[in-house]
Amino acid sequence: MTGATTNPVLAALARARLRSAPLFARWCELNDISFCPAAPANVARFVVDCASLGIDRLWPALQEISRLHMSLGLADPTLGGAAAIAISDVAELPPPRSWPGGCKQRFKSLPYDLQVFVAAHEAQREKALRRAQNEAAIARQKLAALQPQQTGTVDKITAQGNDADDRQGHEIGPHAAA
Repeated sequence: MTGATTNPVLAALARARLRSAPLFARWCELNDISFCPAAPANVARFVVDCASLGIDRLWPALQEISRLHMSLGLADPTLGGAAAIAISDVAELPPPRSWPGGCKQRFKSLPYDLQVFVAAHEAQREKALRRAQNEAAIARQKLAALQPQQTGTVDKITAQGNDADDRQGHEIGPHAAA
């Protein structure tokens, strides 16, 4: 809120709002912008101007803005659009590699907390996929190492079977005498 308020109830409300989102409130005062309700474009500008703070300090400030607006029944100016893209630019989370090209740009428009979840889930999926591929490769190597030995064993068994058949052919059986 900008300017001094003469009504004591409004002054108390302004102080409460200032405590709810102090970083954003101070930035709004410096830029002569109303901080509640905040326009998404102003939130995006706040994010760009305060990007040097880093996402670790900026994200809690954005959550304060969101909570303040939601508690008053107002639309959350931190979700989607310009604000989400500005937050994404500060956070620098890369979109999942498995996503098609067109969807990678949409990743930036997701709220930051969803980007974090999707990126972590994708990293876990990639790790599990690599582990499964490595296990499959090891199993293939073990199978390949066993196959020549088994082929040799099969050849020995086949050779022994052929020798037995040859001996039986030379022996005189009950049918051969007839």
